[in-house]
Amino acid sequence: MRRLDGDLIVLGASGKMGPTLAWMARRASDAAGVSRRVIGVARFSDPSKEAWLRDRGIEPIRCDLLDPDQIERLPEVPNVVHMPAFKFGATGNQATAWAVNCFLPGLVCRKYRSGRIVAFSTGNVYPLVPVDSGGSKESDPLRPVGDYGMSCVGRERIMEHFSRAAGTPMAIIRLNYAVEMRYGVLVDIGRKVLAGEPIDVAMGHLNAIWQGDANAMTLAAFDHVCSPPFVLNVTGPETLSVRKVAERFEELLGREARITGVEAPDALLSDSSLAGRLMGPPRIDADRLLTLVADWLRRGQPMLDKPTRFEVRDGQF
Repeated sequence: MRRLDGDLIVLGASGKMGPTLAWMARRASDAAGVSRRVIGVARFSDPSKEAWLRDRGIEPIRCDLLDPDQIERLPEVPNVVHMPAFKFGATGNQATAWAVNCFLPGLVCRKYRSGRIVAFSTGNVYPLVPVDSGGSKESDPLRPVGDYGMSCVGRERIMEHFSRAAGTPMAIIRLNYAVEMRYGVLVDIGRKVLAGEPIDVAMGHLNAIWQGDANAMTLAAFDHVCSPPFVLNVTGPETLSVRKVAERFEELLGREARITGVEAPDALLSDSSLAGRLMGPPRIDADRLLTLVADWLRRGQPMLDKPTRFEVRDGQF
């Protein structure tokens, strides 16, 4: 954050990742001795998240980001992290998914066309690939499955258009899957093991990354913004077997893992080797993350109760 000039605004700062990303930016700026505003924007339907940000030196601003007039009233800042997305419930509510994932980015790009934008996307823009392929690379064709994935390709195309038209430097972060103690694919699997619930392994392989590492890589992407946008897969370097993850939780939690189904030959996987070359490996590897999640579950700590539905293979979220 020492190399980044100017204030920072985080759009969608009350979601699963937004608060911790904004707080990381605040702490990193302070540690670097850089005086800057860190602003968190959201509707804040949960007022406690607004207070949480304020208590940590982040300026919360309430805003309905689908309202063009409210977006225009946001402060002018040179650095923008764009986080809003609509995934769960997209099936049956496709119009809202496309509005949030495509219309909203256009509004943001017009508002901040003179700034630098790092925007979240998703690995769901890729098709399912063979499990021994190493995952989709940033240069691979985008062939998403389902409305959510298609709308996320739409988001990327809208942002690329505005980047090219206005020369706005951008980076697009294709993330899958961020994990912390309260939610994520590993939490989903661990909770099923702990509860004795069956674990379907048809979507038998996945990628995962500690949320702190994903946040750090996202902020580091400001070093790489350009026009047209720089694209980066952000996830862990390992291809994890759902069966083996469940068996590891069996050891850590002392509960039997009830496995059902047979692994398909393909899965939603991303190749994060470019991120590794540019930013180094994640600080928390997969086994350490499994150990941390198991400890959290064993102690009955709070959960966000937001399943990732990583097992979905038809793109219907």
